[in-house]
Amino acid sequence: MSIEIKVPVLPESVADATIVTWHKQPGEAVERDENLVDLETDKVVLEVPAPDNGVLEEILRPEGETVIANEVLAKFTAGATASAKSGAAATAEATTSDAPTGAESNADLTPVVRRLVAEHNIDVARVTGTGKGGRITKADVEKFLQGQSSQPQPQSSAAPAIAQVPAGMTITGGERPEKRVPMTRLRARIAERLVQAQHGAAILTTFNEVNLQAVMNLRKEYKDKFEKAHGVRLGFMSFFTKAAVEALKRFPLVNASIDDNDIIYHGYYDIGMAVSTERGLVVPVLRNADVMSMAEIENSVVQYADKARKGQLTIEEMTGGTFTITNGGVFGSLLSTPILNPPQSAILGLHKIEQRPVVENGEIVIRPMMYLALSYDHRIIDGKESVQFLVAIKELLEDPARLLLEI
Repeated sequence: MSIEIKVPVLPESVADATIVTWHKQPGEAVERDENLVDLETDKVVLEVPAPDNGVLEEILRPEGETVIANEVLAKFTAGATASAKSGAAATAEATTSDAPTGAESNADLTPVVRRLVAEHNIDVARVTGTGKGGRITKADVEKFLQGQSSQPQPQSSAAPAIAQVPAGMTITGGERPEKRVPMTRLRARIAERLVQAQHGAAILTTFNEVNLQAVMNLRKEYKDKFEKAHGVRLGFMSFFTKAAVEALKRFPLVNASIDDNDIIYHGYYDIGMAVSTERGLVVPVLRNADVMSMAEIENSVVQYADKARKGQLTIEEMTGGTFTITNGGVFGSLLSTPILNPPQSAILGLHKIEQRPVVENGEIVIRPMMYLALSYDHRIIDGKESVQFLVAIKELLEDPARLLLEI
């Protein structure tokens, strides 16, 4: 039975999507719920699963095209096996069965492979096909390109070539070659929101530093017991999240947002965790972080980071948030001014932990120090509140017992 594979209903406020990757090619066997294709919106990557066991019959919309909800992407034959051939597939195999491996014409290639071949100006006769009947697959072309890039290039007085041109890239030649690559949907959305934050808020940043010796001592003493009891490592994010929530309770304006001429005070604490991925920065949200245990926070952070890097976060997991924490320290940043995540009014920036000399009780000692940065919307948060908020976080982290006692 032939089934049309359609674009699923898109999330609210999302008009269309871009086809990123076909994970299956025509003629390949597919199991029920196996991912057929990834669709990228300006917020998330959506997976389109197979409706049943069967064979992908035909791809109607290739990678790189823009599609809308309910548009037909491909044809799928339920209950078929990979050995079963539709008329088109049988004809294609008959055409190539007598030809040497890799010698098929461009007309016999799938749309995805044909696009790759055209973009990279590849002679298909040089590509070894590993698909059914010796057909060339996308993986075969990628392998061929990798082999080409690893071979030494002949010296030439001409301008250097730009290897492995991504889809959609345009190249200008000459002695100073340049390349132009379209933004991904997510990157374009990130750019739009950052510009919105810069133009829509009066952003200032205040700084402080925190001595993390007490936190490190606590982690060192209990990390093994914590991991054994909860199945997750005791990291730093649970300490910073707990400290941020307690400070937000003391300074509710930092947890508020602006809606036209109104200030909205949020009676809950949904903390966004900025996660860097290959596609760009995403911010999954810890809902009701004030009632989460440290183990629950650590588990959620690990799960969100994994889902973010796999492109599996849902719209719901990234919607909302009353305050955000971003950690540039994992990349070595010593100091930065984080930008607001609209419509939130503040964001906490963490940085690299460095052993630095500090004065304690009149003596110079070496301590693990971190710079903290709080960027805030000066339209509703005054300098006094922002400084006191950051000092509260500093005091809570330098004496972690306060987090338990809420003092």
